[in-house]
Amino acid sequence: MERVSWTKEVPVAMTITDTKGVVLEMNDKAIKGYAANGGKELIGKNMLDCHPEPARSKLVVIMAEQKVNAYTIEKNGVKKLIYQMPWYDEGKYAGYTEISMEIPFDMPHFIRKG
Repeated sequence: MERVSWTKEVPVAMTITDTKGVVLEMNDKAIKGYAANGGKELIGKNMLDCHPEPARSKLVVIMAEQKVNAYTIEKNGVKKLIYQMPWYDEGKYAGYTEISMEIPFDMPHFIRKG
């Protein structure tokens, strides 16, 4: 069966790094979103070099501790959810991924029972 590359054109930005922070992959939305910083040329570079303090130091810690870092931002009138998380290959820590997606300002919140 042929492998489907669904991540390439999905409408959320996805960036994947190795355990040291070197960018391994970016999908189309991430390349476009980081165009001002080099876009596709960021692949092979360390993403820590793209973050000013104190964000850089925070990323170093969450990567070392393999923790999730999730928050929302607003930039140019667009609200986004940023979700940074470790990824694993056959159970072994392999690096970090960041998913950035546009979200509505007034987003419903539901509490499900069960």
